[in-house]
Amino acid sequence: MMQIRGLITTMHTDAQCVALSLAPDNLRNMITTADGDRVTTVIHGTQLRSVIASVDDYLMNLAIADDTTAIPQKRQEKNENGNSK
Repeated sequence: MMQIRGLITTMHTDAQCVALSLAPDNLRNMITTADGDRVTTVIHGTQLRSVIASVDDYLMNLAIADDTTAIPQKRQEKNENGNSK
C-alpha cells in the first residue's frame, strides 16, 4: 500500500496561537506543532485524493487562523500610531 506524507511549514508572528487554533480541526492523519515563529503540520495517508483534500482544508483553516490571530497586533499598531479605531 502506498504511503503519502506531506509537510507544511509556515511562519507567523504568534505561531503558538495559530497552531492551537488549528488543532481542533486536525484529522487523525494530521499533526500540527509550533516552534518559535513556525507552524509545522504533517499530513499522511494512503489515498492521494484524501491527502489533497486534507491539505486543501488545512490551508483554508490556516489562512483564517493567521488572519484572526493577527487582529490584536493590528489593533495595537493602530493605537501606537495614534488611530483609536
